[in-house]
Amino acid sequence: MARAATAAAPRLLRAAMLLLLLVAACRRAAGAPVVNELRCQCLQTLQGIHFKNIQSVKVTPPAPHCDQTEVIATLKTGQEVCLNPTAPMVKKIIDKMLNKASAN
Repeated sequence: MARAATAAAPRLLRAAMLLLLLVAACRRAAGAPVVNELRCQCLQTLQGIHFKNIQSVKVTPPAPHCDQTEVIATLKTGQEVCLNPTAPMVKKIIDKMLNKASAN
């Protein structure tokens, strides 16, 4: 009987370790940050916004997850808005932001 107990102990230990690893892996996967969404971020766009309200602009080129160029402006209030990249006013805003960045 003692021999059966010692033979079962390593199996039980292995099973417990496997269970612990599985639980740890699942917890890590649940808390891991998700890579960018796999769709376009801009569903609606504005034709323009006053330049003085913009803090920064991010231009995202077409990619496998979205086939259109996206222009996302972060306003000084912290709000993000999508701008129409083909609108003349938006093109001017992008040029101003690029010139502002290259001047620094």
